[in-house]
Amino acid sequence: MKLKIAIQGIKGSNHHQVAKEYFGDDIDLVECMSFDNLVDRLLDGTADKGVMAIENSIAGSIIPNYALVYHNNLHIIGEHYLNIHHNLMVLNGCEIKDIEEVRSHPMALLQCKDFFRDYPHIKLVEDVDTAETAKSIHEHGWSTIGAIAPEVAADLYDLNILAREIQTIKNNATRFIIVKTKNKELPKNEINKASLRFVTSHKRGSLAAVLNVMSDCYLNLTKIQSLPIIETPWKYAFFVDVTFEEYEHFDKAKSLLHIMAEDFKILGEYKNARI
Repeated sequence: MKLKIAIQGIKGSNHHQVAKEYFGDDIDLVECMSFDNLVDRLLDGTADKGVMAIENSIAGSIIPNYALVYHNNLHIIGEHYLNIHHNLMVLNGCEIKDIEEVRSHPMALLQCKDFFRDYPHIKLVEDVDTAETAKSIHEHGWSTIGAIAPEVAADLYDLNILAREIQTIKNNATRFIIVKTKNKELPKNEINKASLRFVTSHKRGSLAAVLNVMSDCYLNLTKIQSLPIIETPWKYAFFVDVTFEEYEHFDKAKSLLHIMAEDFKILGEYKNARI
């Protein structure tokens, strides 16, 4: 049976591209209009695995997704980096002077705002997905609306690309995580990266002590992100990514961190996609 892969968005989106690159073409897509909906499809068994954006090299972390992974007991089983290419696309025959508004995902709009300073007549409107607007333009024949989307969306929905690579910073990449409801899939000798979540006390040096343990166990800290604990005002959880050469080093660190940190949880053990 084909794997059922949940993505945020529809065919032609960046999540769709990641699903194809990570799993291949022989998959069934489960299109979800929000990350919450994606998680629901995993929990109810509609999807086997999910693709979820977690951080962008320009805009930073997608903080709510950290909370979604933790609170729904999802497991990170892999990661994938995608170079992002934003293109302005419209109905065939339309020109940029005809466009009154451009719609796309908020992150895409943010990454392309400098381009539109030269076109003050164009209103930027947030939409749920990059490819969703492209599909709607095709279906409804909107001649005054443009979309910011990957090139594949123009091919899928028969649109014309007016301007390519309109993102402000050309070296623009997004990290995606692969999630499921069950734990790791790889043998220990193939695992060299992990995502962790923990809480520290308010005592002076408590976070530094945890980070020192990681260093002493030969773990390389590649990401740290704090997130407020809603139930406890002014207390924060830390989400951390670490890489390592030997699983035994990580195993030792785990045993120490379980003692030193509060609410220590392993969100995933997987293969480093940057190697």
